[in-house]
Amino acid sequence: MRLRQSQDFAKVFKHPVRYIDARFKILSTNNEGLGPRLGLAISKKSVQRSVDRNGVKRLIRESFRKNQEMLGNVDIVVLSKGGIASCTNEQLFKSLESHWQRLSELRRA
Repeated sequence: MRLRQSQDFAKVFKHPVRYIDARFKILSTNNEGLGPRLGLAISKKSVQRSVDRNGVKRLIRESFRKNQEMLGNVDIVVLSKGGIASCTNEQLFKSLESHWQRLSELRRA
């Protein structure tokens, strides 16, 4: 359920649907019936310590795992924005939940 190859990331970056808030920038595009897939781009610039970066990645993966049923056939890339290292896990989780809701509503429409 992950985007691993650069060509998969390139496809999402080429024609994305964007969802942006204070903590994350979510890019998504439909895929060819492969189910929901997730790619992460958490930069050192936004989260300097590797321990914190890995924690943010685990949190994103867990949130995605819990909500993947409602997402459908979509490739998603999550990019971090500055200052998320100072946010609590609950704040990050709520931000991601709102993004997943918006993605599922777009899919239904």
